[in-house]
Amino acid sequence: MKRLTALLLCAILCFSLCACRERAQEDHLEKITFVLDWTPNTNHTGVYVAYALGYYLEEGLAVEIVQPPEDGAPMMVASGRAEYGVSFQEEVAAALTAGETLPITAVSAIIQHNTSGVVSLKDRGIESFADLEGKTYASWGIPIYDEILFDAMRAANGDPTKINIINNTATDTYAALQTDFDAIWIYYGWDGIIGEKKGYELNFLPFAEANPILDYYTPVIIANNAYINENPESVKAFLRATAKGYEYAVEHPEEAAEILAEAVPELDLEVLIESQQYLSKEYIADAPQWGWIDTERWSRFNEWMYEKKMTATSLGANGFTNQYLPQ
Repeated sequence: MKRLTALLLCAILCFSLCACRERAQEDHLEKITFVLDWTPNTNHTGVYVAYALGYYLEEGLAVEIVQPPEDGAPMMVASGRAEYGVSFQEEVAAALTAGETLPITAVSAIIQHNTSGVVSLKDRGIESFADLEGKTYASWGIPIYDEILFDAMRAANGDPTKINIINNTATDTYAALQTDFDAIWIYYGWDGIIGEKKGYELNFLPFAEANPILDYYTPVIIANNAYINENPESVKAFLRATAKGYEYAVEHPEEAAEILAEAVPELDLEVLIESQQYLSKEYIADAPQWGWIDTERWSRFNEWMYEKKMTATSLGANGFTNQYLPQ
């Protein structure tokens, strides 16, 4: 009996020592908040992989992944409530050319090329952007996104004045396409895959193929400027770990999908696997490394935004940096 009691006491003591050691280790980690742009999806897989496989811990970082607030990820990062977040080039340009600019910088791309475009059911006969003439388009009601659509139509010799634009707040793409809408904007790596899994026959028109200017960076990782300036080595550590997470997703798409599914059980694993297989070719694509932002492409789209009066000034080559990416 005494021997059993002694063993129990020893086990309790060992457990307590381990717990204290873990708490001590956590106390020495730098706490980081990473805010998403939307609900978790395969755009974010590399971050979840880096978290699950301990890449952040190896860099001395305790990362918390959070959902965006009502005022959005850029505001949360700009205010210092999060060190990093997910945004988009057009959002960064707007934030940095407004009357009251936000102190944020894009520190990496997530996907190398624009994978978004317009989807329609095949029986609607929309095989080019010009075919949208006379059709009804489900718009998000945001001027820049309508202007991107109009530009793609002009590039195909279509007339944007002949498309019927109706603002739409539906979150289910294919439910919307079962109504009076003929076409809607999607990111193929997510909603396109979902449509295929549901058995729909689709036509998908990529914006990047309509006009090279529309091959902009969407999405990107942004960081707080004050944090960057005060913690450059920490930024390098965060991006080193994050790059490893996305590189893992490139090499092991199915395993990466399973990691995301474990973190977010409500997501459909089959959709995740197919989406991951698609995006595994898009995270790096033809870039020299994950996260790289090409100055010419970045500047070209910013100038386009200014020409279309979507920004008060042209951001040009400003608003991003590659200097913290792994060397």
